[in-house]
Amino acid sequence: MSIRTVGRHFRESGKSLTRNGWMTFASVSAVTVTLLLVGVFFVIMMNLNHIAENIQKDVEIRVHLDPAADDHNKDLIGKKIEQISAVDTVAFSPKEKELTNLIDEMGEDGKTFELFEQDNPLNDVYVVKTKKPTDVVKTAKQIEKFQYVQSVKYGQGYVEKMFDVVNVARNIGIVLILGLLFTAMFLISNTIKITIVARRREIEIMRLVGATNSFIRWPFFLEGAWLGILGSILPIAFIAVAYSYIYDFASPRIKIKFVELLHFNPFIWQISLILLLIGAVIGVWGSLMSVRKFLKV
Repeated sequence: MSIRTVGRHFRESGKSLTRNGWMTFASVSAVTVTLLLVGVFFVIMMNLNHIAENIQKDVEIRVHLDPAADDHNKDLIGKKIEQISAVDTVAFSPKEKELTNLIDEMGEDGKTFELFEQDNPLNDVYVVKTKKPTDVVKTAKQIEKFQYVQSVKYGQGYVEKMFDVVNVARNIGIVLILGLLFTAMFLISNTIKITIVARRREIEIMRLVGATNSFIRWPFFLEGAWLGILGSILPIAFIAVAYSYIYDFASPRIKIKFVELLHFNPFIWQISLILLLIGAVIGVWGSLMSVRKFLKV
């Protein structure tokens, strides 16, 4: 395809947008609303996913050792844990450190536990983290079978439920986003269809003078892409401004350890690029469906 032909296709697609002003406005408006909803869902889902990953990464296995275990046995247990393929890191925490941590975590109430410094009732602990959060349960059950392991704690029951909730939330988000994308494709397809019907006579003349199928299709494909791109501009601007405000307002006030919003930069640029690409792709796809179904070229 020559540069001259490409230029002609771009000019024709631009003329069609201006010539069919109200249809263009209706299509762009519909895409704008749809992409705005898609963008909001993307922002919510990606932040929820980020929070879920933070929680999952913080899940750890605390291996409480039997007080009867001597230093040699403690070292052997640590080496056996390190040999488990799913294990990422292993850190030994002596009972003195465990008591100090407990006192610090309790704040003013922790002073009561200072009485136990001379006769510490706590256990030595191995703090274990797995390469994948989903390997925690399997690894914990494997470790608890080791000799001189008194107990293994990893939030049993809570961890399994948390993984299930995260998976369900992700699946629901994907379904909703896909539904909105198909809605946008349907709207653009119908708009292009109306344009094609209005220009059917022009297209018939082009075919009579020998225009190829691809020559006729290309302006419509570009028109669909323009509709999608134009429809993505307002959602990108709105989401960028709104997320900037929410991030600046909420970030200093969030005190929960695991809850952290994705940083404005580069997150907002990623969302903007995603929406721009989605707008272009669904515009071209919607145009393709209309051309194939209604032009019969």
